[in-house]
Amino acid sequence: MTDLPPSHLLYDRSHIDEAMDDMVETLNVRCGKGEWVIVCVMNGGLIFTSEIMLRLGFPVRLEFVHVSRYRDTTAGGELEWRVVPETDLRDKQVLLLDDIFDEGATLAAIADYCQRLGASDVVTAVLVEKLHDRKGTDFRPDLVGVTCPDAYVFGFGMDYHGLWRNLPEIRQLTGR
Repeated sequence: MTDLPPSHLLYDRSHIDEAMDDMVETLNVRCGKGEWVIVCVMNGGLIFTSEIMLRLGFPVRLEFVHVSRYRDTTAGGELEWRVVPETDLRDKQVLLLDDIFDEGATLAAIADYCQRLGASDVVTAVLVEKLHDRKGTDFRPDLVGVTCPDAYVFGFGMDYHGLWRNLPEIRQLTGR
Protein backbone atom coordinates (compact mmCIF):
# COMPACT_ATOMS: atom_id res chain seq x y z
CA MET A 1 0.00 0.00 0.00
CA THR A 2 1.31 3.38 -0.90
CA ASP A 3 1.27 6.44 1.31
CA LEU A 4 0.12 4.65 4.44
CA PRO A 5 0.68 6.72 7.56
CA PRO A 6 3.58 5.47 9.72
CA SER A 7 2.15 2.27 11.18
CA HIS A 8 2.63 -1.41 11.72
CA LEU A 9 0.37 -4.40 11.22
CA LEU A 10 -1.62 -5.29 14.33
CA TYR A 11 -4.05 -7.90 12.93
CA ASP A 12 -4.05 -9.42 9.46
CA ARG A 13 -7.19 -10.54 7.66
CA SER A 14 -6.91 -14.17 8.75
CA HIS A 15 -6.75 -13.16 12.44
CA ILE A 16 -9.77 -10.86 11.99
CA ASP A 17 -11.69 -13.66 10.25
CA GLU A 18 -10.95 -16.04 13.13
CA ALA A 19 -12.14 -13.47 15.67
CA MET A 20 -15.35 -12.84 13.71
CA ASP A 21 -15.99 -16.58 13.32
CA ASP A 22 -15.70 -16.98 17.11
CA MET A 23 -18.09 -14.06 17.65
CA VAL A 24 -20.63 -15.47 15.19
CA GLU A 25 -20.52 -18.87 16.87
CA THR A 26 -21.61 -17.15 20.09
CA LEU A 27 -24.14 -14.89 18.32
CA ASN A 28 -25.79 -17.83 16.53
CA VAL A 29 -26.43 -19.42 19.92
CA ARG A 30 -27.32 -16.23 21.80
CA CYS A 31 -29.48 -14.65 19.07
CA GLY A 32 -30.55 -17.73 17.12
CA LYS A 33 -34.22 -17.55 18.05
CA GLY A 34 -36.50 -15.09 16.30
CA GLU A 35 -35.83 -12.12 14.12
CA TRP A 36 -33.20 -9.50 14.99
CA VAL A 37 -32.62 -5.94 13.87
CA ILE A 38 -28.95 -5.29 13.26
CA VAL A 39 -28.05 -1.69 13.96
CA CYS A 40 -24.74 -0.81 12.32
CA VAL A 41 -22.86 2.11 13.82
CA MET A 42 -21.70 4.13 10.82
CA ASN A 43 -19.24 4.73 9.38
CA GLY A 44 -16.72 2.53 11.14
CA GLY A 45 -19.03 -0.42 11.72
CA LEU A 46 -19.88 -0.88 8.03
CA ILE A 47 -17.30 -3.51 7.08
CA PHE A 48 -17.56 -5.39 10.39
CA THR A 49 -21.37 -5.44 10.12
CA SER A 50 -21.37 -6.73 6.56
CA GLU A 51 -18.89 -9.47 7.41
CA ILE A 52 -20.83 -10.54 10.52
CA MET A 53 -24.17 -10.50 8.65
CA LEU A 54 -22.86 -12.91 6.02
CA ARG A 55 -21.98 -15.43 8.74
CA LEU A 56 -25.20 -15.31 10.80
CA GLY A 57 -27.63 -18.22 10.69
CA PHE A 58 -30.81 -16.37 11.66
CA PRO A 59 -33.03 -13.75 9.97
CA VAL A 60 -32.04 -10.11 10.36
CA ARG A 61 -33.22 -6.69 9.30
CA LEU A 62 -30.58 -4.06 8.74
CA GLU A 63 -30.62 -0.55 10.15
CA PHE A 64 -27.94 1.98 10.89
CA VAL A 65 -27.22 4.83 13.19
CA HIS A 66 -24.67 7.54 12.56
CA VAL A 67 -23.28 9.01 15.75
CA SER A 68 -19.85 10.57 15.66
CA ARG A 69 -17.28 11.74 18.17
CA TYR A 70 -14.25 11.94 15.88
CA ARG A 71 -15.34 13.78 12.69
CA ASP A 72 -12.25 12.63 10.70
CA THR A 73 -9.85 13.50 13.52
CA THR A 74 -7.88 11.27 15.88
CA ALA A 75 -9.42 12.64 19.10
CA GLY A 76 -12.99 12.17 20.34
CA GLY A 77 -15.29 15.07 21.15
CA GLU A 78 -19.00 15.60 21.84
CA LEU A 79 -21.48 13.05 20.52
CA GLU A 80 -23.14 14.24 17.33
CA TRP A 81 -26.32 12.34 16.38
CA ARG A 82 -26.56 12.45 12.57
CA VAL A 83 -28.95 9.59 11.67
CA VAL A 84 -31.17 7.36 13.83
CA PRO A 85 -32.77 4.04 12.77
CA GLU A 86 -36.02 4.28 10.81
CA THR A 87 -37.34 0.96 12.12
CA ASP A 88 -39.52 1.11 15.21
CA LEU A 89 -37.38 -0.76 17.76
CA ARG A 90 -40.21 -1.28 20.24
CA ASP A 91 -40.34 -4.98 21.23
CA LYS A 92 -37.55 -5.79 18.78
CA GLN A 93 -34.37 -7.75 19.46
CA VAL A 94 -31.45 -5.51 18.52
CA LEU A 95 -27.90 -6.54 17.63
CA LEU A 96 -25.76 -3.41 17.81
CA LEU A 97 -22.48 -3.69 15.86
CA ASP A 98 -19.58 -1.22 15.97
CA ASP A 99 -15.94 -1.15 14.93
CA ILE A 100 -14.19 -0.13 18.15
CA PHE A 101 -14.89 0.29 21.83
CA ASP A 102 -12.52 2.98 23.08
CA GLU A 103 -13.82 5.14 25.93
CA GLY A 104 -17.31 3.67 25.55
CA ALA A 105 -19.44 6.81 25.30
CA THR A 106 -20.76 6.21 21.79
CA LEU A 107 -21.78 2.57 22.15
CA ALA A 108 -23.22 3.13 25.63
CA ALA A 109 -25.35 6.03 24.34
CA ILE A 110 -26.61 4.06 21.34
CA ALA A 111 -27.44 0.98 23.45
CA ASP A 112 -29.30 3.23 25.89
CA TYR A 113 -31.14 4.86 22.98
CA CYS A 114 -32.30 1.43 21.71
CA GLN A 115 -33.49 0.46 25.20
CA ARG A 116 -35.35 3.77 25.64
CA LEU A 117 -37.12 3.09 22.34
CA GLY A 118 -38.41 -0.15 23.86
CA ALA A 119 -36.13 -2.83 22.38
CA SER A 120 -36.85 -6.13 24.11
CA ASP A 121 -33.18 -7.12 24.00
CA VAL A 122 -29.98 -5.32 23.01
CA VAL A 123 -26.83 -7.32 22.34
CA THR A 124 -23.65 -5.38 21.54
CA ALA A 125 -20.60 -6.56 19.64
CA VAL A 126 -17.45 -4.73 18.61
CA LEU A 127 -14.55 -5.82 16.47
CA VAL A 128 -11.89 -4.11 18.62
CA GLU A 129 -11.66 -3.04 22.24
CA LYS A 130 -8.92 -0.60 23.13
CA LEU A 131 -7.27 -1.49 26.44
CA HIS A 132 -6.79 1.46 28.80
CA ASP A 133 -8.16 2.84 32.06
CA ARG A 134 -9.97 5.90 30.58
CA LYS A 135 -13.35 4.25 30.05
CA GLY A 136 -16.02 6.90 30.52
CA THR A 137 -18.72 4.39 31.46
CA ASP A 138 -19.32 1.11 33.26
CA PHE A 139 -20.96 -0.18 30.08
CA ARG A 140 -19.12 -3.01 28.32
CA PRO A 141 -19.90 -4.70 25.00
CA ASP A 142 -21.30 -8.22 25.16
CA LEU A 143 -18.79 -9.49 22.58
CA VAL A 144 -15.33 -8.31 21.55
CA GLY A 145 -13.39 -9.70 18.61
CA VAL A 146 -9.84 -8.53 19.39
CA THR A 147 -8.15 -6.11 21.75
CA CYS A 148 -5.54 -3.49 21.01
CA PRO A 149 -3.15 -1.35 23.03
CA ASP A 150 -3.90 2.27 23.86
CA ALA A 151 -2.82 3.57 20.46
CA TYR A 152 -4.56 4.82 17.35
CA VAL A 153 -5.67 1.98 15.07
CA PHE A 154 -7.14 2.05 11.58
CA GLY A 155 -8.23 -0.24 8.77
CA PHE A 156 -11.10 -2.71 8.43
CA GLY A 157 -13.64 0.10 8.76
CA MET A 158 -11.68 2.34 11.13
CA ASP A 159 -10.24 5.47 9.59
CA TYR A 160 -7.20 7.68 9.84
CA HIS A 161 -8.29 11.27 9.07
CA GLY A 162 -11.22 9.88 7.08
CA LEU A 163 -9.06 7.52 5.00
CA TRP A 164 -7.91 3.89 5.00
CA ARG A 165 -11.20 2.32 6.19
CA ASN A 166 -10.78 0.05 3.15
CA LEU A 167 -7.72 -1.81 4.45
CA PRO A 168 -8.36 -5.56 4.91
CA GLU A 169 -6.26 -5.46 8.10
CA ILE A 170 -5.93 -3.46 11.30
CA ARG A 171 -2.85 -1.27 11.66
CA GLN A 172 -1.47 0.65 14.62
CA LEU A 173 -0.25 4.18 14.05
CA THR A 174 3.38 4.74 15.07
CA GLY A 175 5.43 7.86 15.64
CA ARG A 176 2.70 9.95 17.29
